[in-house]
Amino acid sequence: MRLSMRRMLKQSQRGVSVTMGRILVIDDDDDFRSMLCTALKQAGYTVVEAHNGHEGCKLQRMEPVDLVITDILMPEQEGLETIQALRQEFPEIKIIAISGGVGPRNFLPLARKFGALRILQKPFTLQQLYEVMREVLRPPAL
Repeated sequence: MRLSMRRMLKQSQRGVSVTMGRILVIDDDDDFRSMLCTALKQAGYTVVEAHNGHEGCKLQRMEPVDLVITDILMPEQEGLETIQALRQEFPEIKIIAISGGVGPRNFLPLARKFGALRILQKPFTLQQLYEVMREVLRPPAL
């Protein structure tokens, strides 16, 4: 099940305020990645997108972002490998893992062990994503 473009855009226009920043979205599903990027841009973020983990790591090296949102099940370089590579090269990187995999293909719990700060099971609402983003991007308490 996928979020419709119209539903995501409606949610993004509700004025949910979140800390702005540069976001890298890595997902091999072109339609889903496009919908998510459009909604994040409308919410005021600068968004960079990648089709797979290899491309995402390359983009992060060229122009670092504040937050990475990565799918888990992808060709070429899947999400767990991507999280591990990003965490090794950029120890302070903030990562949210997302996946539509269920049952034996649900690798989200492993994503936490590999270094994702938070995980979200697809489908999710933009409100849920914004909540997780707020938590992850929140500056540490002094």
